[in-house]
Amino acid sequence: MSITVYGIPNCDTVKKARKWLEANGIAYSFHDYKKQGIGPARITAWIAKVGLTKVVNKAGTTYRKLDDAQKIALGQTGAEEVLAENNSAIKRPIVEYPGGLLVGFKEDEWEAALKR
Repeated sequence: MSITVYGIPNCDTVKKARKWLEANGIAYSFHDYKKQGIGPARITAWIAKVGLTKVVNKAGTTYRKLDDAQKIALGQTGAEEVLAENNSAIKRPIVEYPGGLLVGFKEDEWEAALKR
């Protein structure tokens, strides 16, 4: 199974998720937003699968620091560009696996999706 984990390595939730994957012997590749960036096309695909509200991290400081125009764009067609430029405003981690997408780390969801 090909699994890609998207996130920021120093994020506590990402650390917890990666530790869970390793403890369960699940191989994955890690995509670091800060070093590798993330393109609007990938974000568009995520939004199409799970919806914008699930992809945007409104609880984080990056979201709170966005100006009003950027926050308005997040509710419209410019959301992908705003998130690509401010990738810390994306919920973490996001996991692509064959047949699905996981947003955030909830052990029971991960268990059901990844341990088949």
